Amino acid sequence: MTIPLLILIDSVQDYLPEIQARGFQPVYAPTAQTRADAIAQHGQDIRVVLTRGATGLKADEMAVMPKLELVCSLGVGYENIDLAAAHARGIIVTNGPGANAVSVADHAMALLLGVARHLPQADAWVRQGHWSGFMGPQVTGKRLGILGLGTIGLEIARRGANGFGMQVGYFNRRARPETGYTYFDNPRDLAAASDFLVIATPGGAGTRHLVDAQVLQALGPNGYLINIARGSVVDTDALISALSDGGIAGAGLDVVDGEPQVPQALLKLGNVVLTPHSAGRSPEAVAATVALFLKNATAHFAGQPVLTPVLDAHAQAA
Repeated sequence: MTIPLLILIDSVQDYLPEIQARGFQPVYAPTAQTRADAIAQHGQDIRVVLTRGATGLKADEMAVMPKLELVCSLGVGYENIDLAAAHARGIIVTNGPGANAVSVADHAMALLLGVARHLPQADAWVRQGHWSGFMGPQVTGKRLGILGLGTIGLEIARRGANGFGMQVGYFNRRARPETGYTYFDNPRDLAAASDFLVIATPGGAGTRHLVDAQVLQALGPNGYLINIARGSVVDTDALISALSDGGIAGAGLDVVDGEPQVPQALLKLGNVVLTPHSAGRSPEAVAATVALFLKNATAHFAGQPVLTPVLDAHAQAA
């Protein structure tokens, strides 16, 4: 007997045969319309949902899935999964901490280098038949600030410190003296002490607009902002203003608040490098996250504890 599985994300399409071979019957619904149709048609039978933090799963969707037992977020984030509704129903929620951290950290450094060294503009310039140089600051030896020193933040810090000899500072919910990096107790002071400020925090209400106009002002006209976390962490209006008037030098963004819609004002700026929330989408990372999902799901339906449970809303508040 196969277990009905609703998949709300598009990155796992190549793994559907493997998922099916492990005893699950995938219902693949990666768009808003297919999602609504799938829930309407198959909601009564679905026992597990595979989603991601940004895609989430709402309480009203859970309500039409009476057999739902397990909700798995493919990545580390789970900000748009209604944990309170899941807890009320006894539905287990899991995530994928660390599974795509290497890929995300690699992408963060690519964005950092790309915006600092004007790589997209230089590439376009050469393709137009020109051959004059672009000047951008070197990265080696500069100050790297990291908002959120979790698994991904640590991977970014290692790349900066070991690969580029950068001085690493960080803001985190708690200090991590064992890392040897410099702790700041607020984002503004960290920004003031950074040439490159990289956001690696979770999303959700607790970090909304953590990077605001004051933090951007502290980062200053020679500073760069890199975001591979969630668009909601940044005040987009303040960012557009800072980029437009020279308040900061540039930004590398893999995420934007309200994505996939991107503000036209942001698209028109020449000091921004944009990628489509693809930092964690290397073949290696997707394979690792799918493998972790399968371990969690297989364990649950075998009557065993899941490997990476997300604390319910009550436990988080405690």
